[in-house]
Amino acid sequence: MAEEQDLNIERLHLTDMEIHICGSQQCSQGHSYGPAVRDYFLIHYIHRGKGVFEVDGKKFELKRGEGFVIWPHLLSYYQADENNPWQYSWIGFTGLKAEDYLKEAAITKDKPFFRTQNSEKTSTIFNEMTETGNLKKSKEIKLMGLLYLFFSELIENSDRQQKNNKNLKQEYLKKAVKYIDRNYSRPDLKVSDVASYLNLNRSYLWQLFNELLDKSPQQYLIEFRMEKAALLLENYDLKVRSAALSVGYEDPFNFSKIFKKVMGKSPSHYKNGQSSR
Repeated sequence: MAEEQDLNIERLHLTDMEIHICGSQQCSQGHSYGPAVRDYFLIHYIHRGKGVFEVDGKKFELKRGEGFVIWPHLLSYYQADENNPWQYSWIGFTGLKAEDYLKEAAITKDKPFFRTQNSEKTSTIFNEMTETGNLKKSKEIKLMGLLYLFFSELIENSDRQQKNNKNLKQEYLKKAVKYIDRNYSRPDLKVSDVASYLNLNRSYLWQLFNELLDKSPQQYLIEFRMEKAALLLENYDLKVRSAALSVGYEDPFNFSKIFKKVMGKSPSHYKNGQSSR
């Protein structure tokens, strides 16, 4: 049988956040709940074992040190593993700031799960929540403080993760730019080639360039080629066709049209203008 503890909460009707329910449970093999709907946010934190959480047609397999959040008015289902059933704690809450705190911790409807950096520390916080059942006058006050402490841990972890993600994005961008620098003269070079080289989805590469450079990969490639062509026209006595071929354009007319759009004048006028200085 599953051992379960659920605290009787006398709600104080606080505005920022209000505790609804708190408890813990060692689930039996395959123990499940739902599909069901809640009218408050409900966090489950897994102390040990594993199981699955399903919501909005998505299935998440979760284990020790991880947790999930049930959003109000969303149909959800969760089940303990048959061989290694989870032990978890939960706390339910609402309030004006409830969703804001979750978002600060990078928890959303589309990503309703989390991983902790320090599972022992997080387990201690939830164990202390359970132990507030022994308090007679200050139960919800202490629960509120522990919930804020838990959010503090998640938000700090989220900040570190965001920094790591930013560094990773910058590293991808450096590699993409370097690849373009080495291959821009290939007439068959495409943005999909850059994405394949980095082992990235093309839409993610597009998002990356727009976020960090405020332009698409295609626009970056075009401008890079035109700037290289301008240097060639300025420093070498090249015909327009030769400059076009040197930066990956086999059609000089198409090259001239793009060059004028990017550089503000045609290749021949640019060349003559530079030589007459």
